[in-house]
Amino acid sequence: MSYFARMHDVNQEWVLCPNGKLYTELLTFIFAIDEVNKDPELLPNITLGYHIYDTCGDKITYVQKMLNILSGERKDVPNYSCRHRGEVTGFISEDFEPAIMLNVFNHPKISYGTATQRNTDILETYFKVSQNEKFWCMAAVFLVKHFGWNWVGIIVSDEGDRESELFYLTKEMARRGICIEFVVRVYKYTFKESQNIISKSTSKVIILCGQYFFTLLTLLDIEVVHRDRTLILSESWFTHSDIIEFFSQLGILKHYGKISSKNYTDHVDLLKFYLNHTSYYSVYTAVHILAHAIQDMNFHLKRSHNRSRDCDRSRMTNHFVKRINYLDYNAEKISFTEERLLNSQSLRNLVIINGNVMFLDTGSYFTTEDQKFYHPNKIITWKNGRKPQSRCNDQCSPGSRKAPNGRYHVCCYNCVPCSTGEMSNITDSEICHRCPDDGWPDERKVTCVPKTYTFLSYEEDIAIIFIFTSLTLSAVTITILGIFIYHWDSPIVRANNRTVSFILLVSILLSFLFFLFLGRPVDITCMLRQTIFGIFFSISVSSVLSKTLTVCIAFKATKPGSIWRKLIGVKTSTYVLGICSSVQVLICVSWMSVSSPYQEFDMTSYMDQILIQCNEGSDIWFYSMLGYLGFLAAVSFVLAFMVRTLPDSYNEAKYITFSMLVFCSVWIAMIPAYLSTRGKYMVAVEIFAILGSSAGLLGCIFLPKCFIIIKPGTNVKINRKN
Repeated sequence: MSYFARMHDVNQEWVLCPNGKLYTELLTFIFAIDEVNKDPELLPNITLGYHIYDTCGDKITYVQKMLNILSGERKDVPNYSCRHRGEVTGFISEDFEPAIMLNVFNHPKISYGTATQRNTDILETYFKVSQNEKFWCMAAVFLVKHFGWNWVGIIVSDEGDRESELFYLTKEMARRGICIEFVVRVYKYTFKESQNIISKSTSKVIILCGQYFFTLLTLLDIEVVHRDRTLILSESWFTHSDIIEFFSQLGILKHYGKISSKNYTDHVDLLKFYLNHTSYYSVYTAVHILAHAIQDMNFHLKRSHNRSRDCDRSRMTNHFVKRINYLDYNAEKISFTEERLLNSQSLRNLVIINGNVMFLDTGSYFTTEDQKFYHPNKIITWKNGRKPQSRCNDQCSPGSRKAPNGRYHVCCYNCVPCSTGEMSNITDSEICHRCPDDGWPDERKVTCVPKTYTFLSYEEDIAIIFIFTSLTLSAVTITILGIFIYHWDSPIVRANNRTVSFILLVSILLSFLFFLFLGRPVDITCMLRQTIFGIFFSISVSSVLSKTLTVCIAFKATKPGSIWRKLIGVKTSTYVLGICSSVQVLICVSWMSVSSPYQEFDMTSYMDQILIQCNEGSDIWFYSMLGYLGFLAAVSFVLAFMVRTLPDSYNEAKYITFSMLVFCSVWIAMIPAYLSTRGKYMVAVEIFAILGSSAGLLGCIFLPKCFIIIKPGTNVKINRKN
């Protein structure tokens, strides 16, 4: 049987038109009216009543009874009311059909039905406290997204507005990056085809669209669904007893709360217990929405002193229903969205505990707060004891990114590590982000860490070796210098231009003190270290060149009347030394004036390091300085090589030849190594060249002389001969 109920009071009349045999909906309606009448704060001084009619499920009778209520109890006169009081102000029903006619009369119609309805946007007086296919689909999509699934299947039933629901669902999934592995349309596929599609699928989550119908249960009753498939159901499925065998499923339902525990009468005590454990709460909410709307309207009329006729007041109810906003007994906000829908839905988990079927609330979906799905900290019972991983492939962990693998679905992809210098700190990242210039990815490539500053510090092992070598060579140089000073008037010291030899030893000693090349470079050290190095080395090589020219001139002046005799003397060697050194000083001064070296942070040579180094300012001036040193060394080597075989007891040309050979070899080998390195290694190469070439000059020129000076008897014989 179908039941038709009319609820009225002195000024208003409502109608409940349940389309079905669910007698509990009628009991809920009666209970809600009774509760409103006993609430002293809601509609004071107004008592609501009701009449019950039996429509027998007939649509014609349904419309006839509705017109009877609209026109009056005696005659059915469309668009006219014979009532003198108690005009109808609103309707509550499960069906959609009354809304079309009621929209003409501007009466609000609140639907509590679970059925998916057609598009109702054009009906300004139609409100729903039940699910809407559009927002149910949004909630389903957010649920899938919330649990990290991107690979689902859809089964479309043969009932309800299936294509509309499927359209919304696929549209929202595509917008959120969720892929659909299969869509089984029961009304298009044979039973065997549908089972094969589901059995061969890899997705672990299946969404059921459309209304409940028994035939689909036989399709779902296959081993793969029972074993490891999780179903997402609408209310028409979730509340049906036949679905219980598919336990551990998730249902997205309209939001339910507990009904007030006050003001109960004896005949509704049993109903109280029943209502707190079922849905039909929607009917309860619909009654209270209309009651609050009438109260808001009465308050408005009283405040504005509006003496509108009853029929005008009844039509005003639609305006206040649309703007309803109050807290129910569960402190839940009751209001409609712009689409005239209640603003929340619930996520429920169907579980079987100790043989008892339980529906556990685990979360809520609010359609008015950015359409986000909120999941409280409540445990969901999953099949096999763990949350399914319904994905085409495993998620890409942080430190990697997604890459196409050639398959049709975008949810199927490969995971590739981030490239050098890039990172990703989220799961399933589309791209890897390059770290800033002063940052570098950590080992897992999930975050950027500051790059280390690198320079040749005093604590480096190679720096300690250089310092020890420098101090040792300096000590040797000082010892040789002391020997020469002690034997200042000996024949070998005098024969080898002791002044130039002294200057050469001092310049070699200063060249060993390279400490400006160590430590963190700053602008002043960058300027001084190259200029000091260039000048000291030019003095050393100029001294060698001066000694070589002295030997050449000495042998050229052996012939009587030779003009070379005029060039023999200390002044000639001093002039050569001064002029050759002055040229290098001029080069260095010009270099410092035009483009001096400065501190530089090199962030590109090494991806994980920032090199603190000296920028030479102008490569032209830098290589001009080195080139001039090379020129002096080459001239000295050529001249020394030419006179190396001349007979003389103290001829040092052959020693100069060896020293220049070592000097040139070291610097020729240094150039490619210097150009192929960066940072502290470049500095280390230059220090090695300085130490090696200086040690070559010291060892090849002065150690043989020290041997002659110190060897007993050698220097004495030479003195007696002279």
